[in-house]
Amino acid sequence: MKNMISASFHKWLPRIVIATFISIFCLFPVASQSRQNRNFPQGSTQGRTEMGGNVRGIDFPNIDVNISRPQGGEQVAFSVQLLLLLTVLTIAPSLLILTTCFLRFSIVLDFIKRALSLQQVPPTSVLNGIALFMTIFIMFPTLQNVYNNALKPLSNGELTIEQAYREAEAPLRTFMLNQTVTVQSDGSLGSRYISSFLGMANLPSPKGPEDIPTYVIIPAYILHELTVAFKIGVFLYIPFIVIDMVVASILMSMGMMMLPPVQISMPFKLMLFVMVDGWGLLTQQLFQSIIK
Repeated sequence: MKNMISASFHKWLPRIVIATFISIFCLFPVASQSRQNRNFPQGSTQGRTEMGGNVRGIDFPNIDVNISRPQGGEQVAFSVQLLLLLTVLTIAPSLLILTTCFLRFSIVLDFIKRALSLQQVPPTSVLNGIALFMTIFIMFPTLQNVYNNALKPLSNGELTIEQAYREAEAPLRTFMLNQTVTVQSDGSLGSRYISSFLGMANLPSPKGPEDIPTYVIIPAYILHELTVAFKIGVFLYIPFIVIDMVVASILMSMGMMMLPPVQISMPFKLMLFVMVDGWGLLTQQLFQSIIK
């Protein structure tokens, strides 16, 4: 037992001596110096939390929200008008897409991408951007009339919200009616979709364009644009389908049934599209289909 204690003592003795020397020569001088001088290490600056007299705090505005009952019918009507205006602003992108020629352009451009058997090029965002700027080019006179007759007078306080709505509605109605309605030989208005919606709403036949309600014009215009876009897409598909059929028949006759025909026909379709200046012809025909 004594030998074990002696061996443990001799084992731990050097460590105890080293720890004692470190405490005496390192920790104690540092502690004493830090007590004598607060700016430790030497050369440091004493910190403080007080602000100078030239420093001013940030002035936060007082925000107060008061909820009160309307004092009359005018305040109630204004609140309802404001609610309707905010609702229209939230669905404004959908209205711009459905009441302009953007719908036709975007569908036709997507058709040409699929007809060429292209998967990633050009991206959908690029096609939508092309359709957007083409729409702005076509709709610029109409949008300018809306701004000059409705938005600008409304911001200047010359028109009320209801009057501004009427002024903004007129150019869009004219544009949609010019695309949807055709004048027959007897002077009557011919439009299959407008007639269908008038019949579903149990409304009499209109004597003129001004007698057609706006809630009838918009769905009729949307269906008309979808129909025209799909017709254009069918005509775009025909030459490329012929190329696919020719390539597929050649591969079948050569016994190469495992080779996808699209892989061989896509370069030929691209060459045909580039040789005939496909993008120029497509945009020109789209413009001519809108501007009659």
